[in-house]
Amino acid sequence: MLTDLTTKDFLTKVASNEPVPGGGSIAALCGAVAASLGAMVANLTIGRKKYADVEEEMQKAKDELINASLFFMEAIDRDSDAYKKVFECFKMPKSCDEEISIRDKAIQEATIYAATVPMEVARRACSIMNTITMVAEKGNCNAVTDACVAMMSARNATLAALLNVRINLMSIHDKAIALSMQDEADCLEKTAIESENTLLNRINKELHL
Repeated sequence: MLTDLTTKDFLTKVASNEPVPGGGSIAALCGAVAASLGAMVANLTIGRKKYADVEEEMQKAKDELINASLFFMEAIDRDSDAYKKVFECFKMPKSCDEEISIRDKAIQEATIYAATVPMEVARRACSIMNTITMVAEKGNCNAVTDACVAMMSARNATLAALLNVRINLMSIHDKAIALSMQDEADCLEKTAIESENTLLNRINKELHL
């Protein structure tokens, strides 16, 4: 599994001439970074007398973000596996009409799955942005910039994953599925950008002398 590699070995594998792990796996990695960093800020708040009134909120945020991080780590491998499934389908025999039909169906199913995996990453990355915002606003003020980096990473995860969704949509023959996913992708992108801008603009103003 890719997640069992050391950071050095993982990055070496990314930099190789193999197509996976590629952008989809990196999108999931950004999501894992976002969730883990957000959980860190929550952990730096929990147990502090100064933040006793938000203890319960921070505990819930921590649990949510840790679960999200585990989801993203699994998605690192799922995205690479999805690409491999599409590639394997293209190698299926096509010497007669029946084989061509079976191959085409398999390619379509694999391509829809290859779009679904990063869409799930984008949904989850976008969904944790509200929690990260709360952690940034109510959490340990000494770690507010860490929360901002978590937000930036969540935004990167969302937009990067959506790019992988969109490139697969171009190959999906079922236009109803493709258009539905495209509409969702547009909404997620808009939400992620607005969430990041809102938090960063506010924090950057506070950090100016």
